[in-house]
Amino acid sequence: MAELFDQYRASYNRTVDDSISFSGLKHDFFLQAKVQPLADLLARRGIARADGTVRALDVGCGIGALHPYVKPLFSSLSGCDISAESIARARDENPGVAYAAYSGPSLPYADGTFDLSFAVCVAHHVPPEDWPDFFNEMRRVVRPGGAVAVIEHNPLNPLTRLAVLRCPFDEDAVLISRRKAGQLFRAAGLSEVEGEHFLMFPFANAFARKVEARFSGLPLGAQYICSGRV
Repeated sequence: MAELFDQYRASYNRTVDDSISFSGLKHDFFLQAKVQPLADLLARRGIARADGTVRALDVGCGIGALHPYVKPLFSSLSGCDISAESIARARDENPGVAYAAYSGPSLPYADGTFDLSFAVCVAHHVPPEDWPDFFNEMRRVVRPGGAVAVIEHNPLNPLTRLAVLRCPFDEDAVLISRRKAGQLFRAAGLSEVEGEHFLMFPFANAFARKVEARFSGLPLGAQYICSGRV
């Protein structure tokens, strides 16, 4: 898997754009759409430390394409990935983020280092038999009282499945449902597990977001966020 993503260091965004071209939208739209669910999670979970800081880790961050959008949410942001080439590009483009390449399966951080660990469209690249270890590692590096979250493709959404089918580095992907993600969180010892779907409509306006929020409990959106407390 590391070698596969090493090959896409320079062409990652273009490859994703090609896979979703049928939607008429660019990758940036889908990156920006993930900011509000993460911001809502921070507000709802109240995971900031006593001094108001939040240390976050993006597991499987790739080239760091999401980081210009989400970095303002956190006091400090770290990212790690098994693709050393992707991490090299991420460092070049996001100097304010602390990056680490690792070979897995253990994350290269001590227990309880972060207030939040999150993985965005990563779990579907992990072999299903390794899902428990992946979720356990995300929990391990978060302090008690912190939170763990995943944002994933909704396998029940037909347009999502089409985008995955068209993406060359998703060829071996096994999509994971929100319900299954919740089960894995609970098995990892997390509490207060919850989730919601988003990207029901491909529009970046307040009305679309309001309608999505009303129906976020239904498996209609293209993606979902699922989280739990350590």
